[in-house]
Amino acid sequence: MPQRAEAEQRLHRPLRLRDLVLAQILCVVGTSWVGVAGGLGRAQSLIWVAAMLLFYLPMAASVICLNRAMPLEGGLYVWARTAFGDLGGFLAAWNLWVYGLAVTATILYAIPTEISYLIGPAARGLPENRPLCLAIVVVLLACITFAAFRGLEFGKWIHNIGGIAILAVFAGLIVLPLWPLAHHAHIHYTPFSIAAPPINLRTFALFGQMLFGALCGLEYIAILAGESRDPARSIGQSVVLSSPIICAMFILGTASVVALVPRGRIDFIAPIPQAMRLTLGTSGIGNLVAILAILLLQLRLLGATSYLFTGVTRLPMAAGWNHLVPEWFTRLHPRRRTPTNSIACTSLLVLGLILLFSSGVHAQEAYQLLTNASLTHYEVAYVAMFAIPLFGAAALRRTLPTWLKWTSAVGLASTLFSLFISAFPFVHVVSARSYAAKIIATILLSNLIAIVFYRFRSRVAQKEEAALTDAA
Repeated sequence: MPQRAEAEQRLHRPLRLRDLVLAQILCVVGTSWVGVAGGLGRAQSLIWVAAMLLFYLPMAASVICLNRAMPLEGGLYVWARTAFGDLGGFLAAWNLWVYGLAVTATILYAIPTEISYLIGPAARGLPENRPLCLAIVVVLLACITFAAFRGLEFGKWIHNIGGIAILAVFAGLIVLPLWPLAHHAHIHYTPFSIAAPPINLRTFALFGQMLFGALCGLEYIAILAGESRDPARSIGQSVVLSSPIICAMFILGTASVVALVPRGRIDFIAPIPQAMRLTLGTSGIGNLVAILAILLLQLRLLGATSYLFTGVTRLPMAAGWNHLVPEWFTRLHPRRRTPTNSIACTSLLVLGLILLFSSGVHAQEAYQLLTNASLTHYEVAYVAMFAIPLFGAAALRRTLPTWLKWTSAVGLASTLFSLFISAFPFVHVVSARSYAAKIIATILLSNLIAIVFYRFRSRVAQKEEAALTDAA
């Protein structure tokens, strides 16, 4: 098996600063979060600002500093392994990998609902038509897998188109309130309203979702550092350039949803198509604009799925370079330099997750369960990231700025709060207690499997090393 430095040098580096900025926007800005925040009504601006100060800024600081110190393929996995050793790095990679698998399945699961808005009232029952939904998902997954085999020279254009599409959709959403105002309809549009939210468990649950779920993702591009040009510099620049755009998209986009959709009727899966349809109607020019916006959302969903899928396929490859997973995952295509075995394995696992989580529950409950299960794993990975400047190896901590400890402490506290509150469902489910139990059991069982696998793999690696020593 080639050593890490030699193996990373064999990768192609097609990602430029433009690609990284669009990828940051594509990964962080999820369309469902303007619906989640819309559930807070006119308090949304205040809550968004609080979430950005408590989580987004610490995340940005950590990504810039840690990537500058370790601009290597694998991103957070490499950072955690350097700080906490093989087991710490493996658990960080495991949780990040499980998150990527689950959120890829989540996005694919949401596409039939988006399509139902595109078609209109005639397709209202599509999200609950499981055979048809599964057929749509399988076709899309096959396309994403093909793009991953082709490599980032091809895949980055899918990601870039998705990033441009989400920018265009949010620009349309932000100006959407002008439509009813131009037609003399009465709406209460206050994009920067400051109102105190009600103090109850549902508010805390929504804030926990916004705090982490809506704003996480800046570090994900670091997984592809070995396939980026000048990653120590360009990844940090992508964070700085994309952050103001991302924050404005969330606050102003949510304001439009609050103004246009009655608070109790907001669809947490597809709030933007819902706002478009309610505002522009189902006929004439308004209908054409709504169809165009929803088509752009499909491009964004495909781009985001392809991007997340690509990151998931790189983690086993990077871990394999350090002998933490079998060499099988590190094998590259001779010309395209893509991890073909890892891609094929990932595709099958994503399909299996969709089949597992879509059985026996209603569409919104399945969607929220799949989303929260993925986020809990991502939160565990972020706990590791924020812990590096506080508890990591002393040699590494000495290379990081002192102020990073303070921002990391704030980010760590925010992540732990979100992790604690994430088991509370904010949509109607059959049993809230059962729902929470599924979330907790999933994260505990998953990490137990990871530890067992790591121990088993360590013993195998020791036997292989002993056999090589004896042969020599």
